[in-house]
Amino acid sequence: MADAAAGPGVAASELVGRVRFGADGLVPAVVQDAGDGRVLTQAWMSRESLERTLERGETWFWSRSRQELWRKGATSGNTQAVRAVILDCDGDSLLVLVDQTGVACHTGAPSCFHQPLTPGPAPAPFAALPDLERIVAERAEAADPDASYTARLLAKGIDTVCKKVGEEATEVVLAAKGREREQVVYESADLLYHLAVLWREAGVGFDEVAAELGRRRS
Repeated sequence: MADAAAGPGVAASELVGRVRFGADGLVPAVVQDAGDGRVLTQAWMSRESLERTLERGETWFWSRSRQELWRKGATSGNTQAVRAVILDCDGDSLLVLVDQTGVACHTGAPSCFHQPLTPGPAPAPFAALPDLERIVAERAEAADPDASYTARLLAKGIDTVCKKVGEEATEVVLAAKGREREQVVYESADLLYHLAVLWREAGVGFDEVAAELGRRRS
């Protein structure tokens, strides 16, 4: 991780030396999803937890309540693979870009920031797709397939899944040609859901599609 962040031969301890820790020995770390840009959580890092994060490529934090180091996902399995660690202009705050496995919040929410106090802007474009991917994966493993439309659809195989994607795409086109704006929104949501099911059946992750979009943008 240290080599990827600052080039060959740069030790984690040298990188950590650039950080201005507070009087309590900690620095705030904002964790952001590298795929969709959503802010996942804010936690605290000590010198040791930052070194571990840089060396091991997974997030480690310092718990102020328990007064101990902890690795994200150690018990829940909701791990964070680190893409990059970025220091702010004053050297006293960190931005950590990660690939999130599962959810970020201990409540089961995708992000710890899910309690709006004031009206705000809509979520980042397509921020709901990783959630949709997770829900499709959960329902695909349903103990009783009859209790889940997703499980029943997947059980019918790739031909049925592909047919549904084609049908929903046609519905979007027909709604657009008919200038039915609200119906375009509704049918587009159906299309995205069935596309997520197709990705599941084809073994494709949303992060792969997002990465391809990123390559095309650049």
